[in-house]
Amino acid sequence: MKSKIYLPFLFSIFLASKVDAQGLDQAIEEKVQTLLDQMTLEEKVGQMTQIDVGVVTVMDGQDVPQPFDMERLSDAIINHHIGSILNAPSTPNNQAQPIEKWRSMTQTIRTMAQQTRLKIPVIYGIDAIHGATYTQNSTLFPQAINMAATFNRDLSFKEGEIASREVKASGIDWNFSPVMDIGRQPLWPRLWETYGEDVYLASSLGRAFIEGHQGDNMSAADKAPTCLKHYVGYSFPLNGKDRTPAWIGERMLREYFLPSFEEGIKAGAPTIMVNSAEVDGIPGHANYQYLTTILRGELGFTGFTVSDWEDIIRLYSRDKIAASPREAVKMAVLAGVDMSMVPFNFSFYDLLLELVHSGDVPVSRIDEAVTRILRVKYQTGLFERNEPEILVSGNFATKEAEAINRQAAQESIVLVRNEKQFLPLSKKTSILVTGPTANLLSVMNGGWTLTWQGDNESLYPKDKLTLLKAIEQKTSGKVTYVGGKNYQDEINIEQAVNEARQHDVVVLALGEKTYTETIGNIDTLNLPFVQIQLAKALFATGKPVVLVTFGGRPRIITEIAKQANAVVLGFLPGMEGGVAMADILFGDVNPSGKLPISYPRNTNDIVHYDHKPMETFDPNQYNPLYPFGYGLSYSQFETSGLRLDKTQINIGDNIEVSVEVKNSGKITGKEAVLVYLNDVVASVTRPTKQLKAFAKVDLKSNETQTLHFDLSSEAMSFIGVDMKRRIEAGEFKVMVGSESVNFNVNEK
Repeated sequence: MKSKIYLPFLFSIFLASKVDAQGLDQAIEEKVQTLLDQMTLEEKVGQMTQIDVGVVTVMDGQDVPQPFDMERLSDAIINHHIGSILNAPSTPNNQAQPIEKWRSMTQTIRTMAQQTRLKIPVIYGIDAIHGATYTQNSTLFPQAINMAATFNRDLSFKEGEIASREVKASGIDWNFSPVMDIGRQPLWPRLWETYGEDVYLASSLGRAFIEGHQGDNMSAADKAPTCLKHYVGYSFPLNGKDRTPAWIGERMLREYFLPSFEEGIKAGAPTIMVNSAEVDGIPGHANYQYLTTILRGELGFTGFTVSDWEDIIRLYSRDKIAASPREAVKMAVLAGVDMSMVPFNFSFYDLLLELVHSGDVPVSRIDEAVTRILRVKYQTGLFERNEPEILVSGNFATKEAEAINRQAAQESIVLVRNEKQFLPLSKKTSILVTGPTANLLSVMNGGWTLTWQGDNESLYPKDKLTLLKAIEQKTSGKVTYVGGKNYQDEINIEQAVNEARQHDVVVLALGEKTYTETIGNIDTLNLPFVQIQLAKALFATGKPVVLVTFGGRPRIITEIAKQANAVVLGFLPGMEGGVAMADILFGDVNPSGKLPISYPRNTNDIVHYDHKPMETFDPNQYNPLYPFGYGLSYSQFETSGLRLDKTQINIGDNIEVSVEVKNSGKITGKEAVLVYLNDVVASVTRPTKQLKAFAKVDLKSNETQTLHFDLSSEAMSFIGVDMKRRIEAGEFKVMVGSESVNFNVNEK
C-alpha cells in the first residue's frame, strides 16, 4: 500500500490561490463600501443587470453613424441603473463597426452615466476572442485551438497584449475571453474556442493570454479585464451538441475541468461567465455547489460572475427546474450569479426587486454581488475614465501586430504528412488550387469574426489573402482555380479533374463552413460526401495532391489522407492564415505546429492522449490518425540525454528534468519539446502519461540546446478516492521523445 499526503483543494497550482478580504486592495474596498452605503436598492439591482446594446439602439443601428435611441439609453442607464451593456449592433446579426464609431458609442454611454445620481460607470463587454472581433480592420489572430498548436506561451501573451490594446482603442472596457473549457469532445461546435484537450496546455496558454491582456494593472490605458468561460463543464456534452447535458463525476471535474479555471483565477481574471448547459442534471446557473461552494469557498474567486445569454430565464423556459421566471431569478442569484445577461429587457431587474421586497432574496446577497461588480469597476479604472484613454494611431492594427499575428498563424499550422519530403513546393510549380475552402477568408477565421457566425464573406477586409490569392502571389508558376463562388456551391469535379491533368500539383483545400455555438451542431465528424468525391477523383488522375484543411474540428480524413503526398492541417489560423499556409507550402517558413488534440481516425474512435491503461488493450487502442503533440518539420529534431537531478525525492520535493534537443536537419527550425509524467502505481487509475512541461526552441542546423524543466511536487498529485488532492509515494516515469527515466517519491 502506498502512503499518502493530502493537498488542499483541487490542484497543485491551487496552493496559493485562496484569497480572503484582507488580501484585497483596501483602498478600493473602502471606496466600494462607501459607494454601496449610498446606493438605493434599485441602483444596486441595476448594477446586476446587463443588456444587449440592441435594447438602446435604433433598428439597423449597424448601418448608421449614431445608433443610439437616446430616450431608450436614458431609460436604461438613468431609470434602470444598468451596470453593463454588451455586443455589437444589431443582434442577432452583430456586425463589426468602424473604430471611430465604437469610440463615439462608448463615449455616449460614459456621458450618460455621468448624469446619474452616483455617476457609476457602465462596463461594456464584447466577445473579442481572437482580437477585437467586432471592430473593423482589427488584428484577428488564430483561434484558440491554433494558438494551442503553437505551444508558444510568448505568442499567447502577445496576443493578449494586442487584443487588449485594440479593444481599449475601440473604447470598449471588457473582453469575454479566454475560453478555459477543456476541448475533449471533438463534435462540440465550440471546440476551436478552447486550447485543446490537455489540462496543462490550456492552463498555460490561457494564463499567458490573461497576463498579456491585463498586465500588472488592469486600470492601465492599454489593459482590460478578461472573463473566463464557461464555468464549468460546458465543453464536454455527452452527445457533442452545444448547450446539451454533460455527465461529469466529481473526480473528473476536479482532475480535468476545474484546474484551468483555477489557473485563470490565479492569473488575476476578475470575471467569470457561467456554463450555458448543465452538469449531472444541474444547470450551470442554478449550481450552488459550483458557483459558491467551490468557486468562492475553494478557489477563492473574489470577482463577479455573469450569466451567459438569456440563461437565467431558461431555468424556467428550457430547463424546467423553476416554476416561473421569478423563481428562475431567485434560483440563479442565490446560487451565485452576480450579473444577468438578460439580455433584451429589464425583466431581471423587475423580478429581482420583487424578490428582495418580498424577502425571498436577502439584501445581503444583493450587497455581496454589487460589491464584487463595483470592485472590478474600480480595479479597472472605470470610475476615472471619462473617455478612451489611448489613441487609435499606434495602438490599432499596427505593422508590428500584423507581424506577430502572421508568426502565430505560421506556428499554428500543423504538417502531419510529407511523403518523401514532397513539400516544400518549388515556386515554379504549375498548380491547380481547388476545394471549398481554397478561396474564402471566413473558413480560416471561424465564428466571432466581424459577425457572430463569422460567415459574411462580404465584410472581410479586401487586403487579406485567401489561400488561393496567397499562392498566386508566392509563385511564378501557372496557378488555376476551380471552385464555386462560396462554400455551399458544389465543385465541378469534371472540370477540376481536367485541369489537374494540365498541372504539376494539386492543392486541395477541404474543411467546413464557419460557425459557432448551436448553429455549428453536426451529426458526424465525416466530411461532406462531395468533398470526398472530389478528392478521390483528383487522386485518380495520378497527379500529386497536397491536402490542406481548414475548420474548427478534426473532420475525418483517414481515407484520403493516406493517398495524399502531403497533409497540412490549418484549423482556424486567422486573417494571416492564407499567407502563413503559403509560406509553409513553399518553404519560406519551416512548420512547427503540433496537435493540441488527438486527431481521430474514425468518428467513434475518440480516445485522448492521456488515456487510462485499460484503454490501450484491444480493441480499445489509442490509435488516432495523428496523436496529440504530433507535427512534422522540414528539419529533423532529436531529443537525447534525458536525465533527472536526482532519482529519489521526498513527498513535497521538486525534481529537475534536463534534456538535449538537436536540429539535425539542414535548415533552421522551431521545435516544441514536451515533457510527460506517469504515476506508475496509484490508488486511483492514472493516465499513461500527462503533459507537465513544454518549451519551444529555435535552432539552427546542427545546433544543440540543453533544456531544463522544474517538475513541482504538485505535478505528481491527483484526486484520490476521497476526492482530495494527494501525492502518493512510489515510482514515477518521465518521458520526452523516445526516452524515459524513472524516479521514486518517498515518505518524509
